[in-house]
Amino acid sequence: MNSAGCTIMEARCPICKKPTDSENDKDFPFCSERCRATDLGNWASEKYKVSQPAIDETESDSPQAPPPHGEDDEL
Repeated sequence: MNSAGCTIMEARCPICKKPTDSENDKDFPFCSERCRATDLGNWASEKYKVSQPAIDETESDSPQAPPPHGEDDEL
């Protein structure tokens, strides 16, 4: 933890593997603006791909309405 009581996260830059930390690197988890831009370019050029959909598109987002009651239905 730093003096402000925040937890410092340490990692390696996903592009160049240089050690980084959340307190000293404004581009965390990247070590620099260059590595951040390289990563963005990789997504834009579709070098990276999401392997599975984050949401199952076969499921409905809204809850199903109950079936309508007919005049013969008991309450």
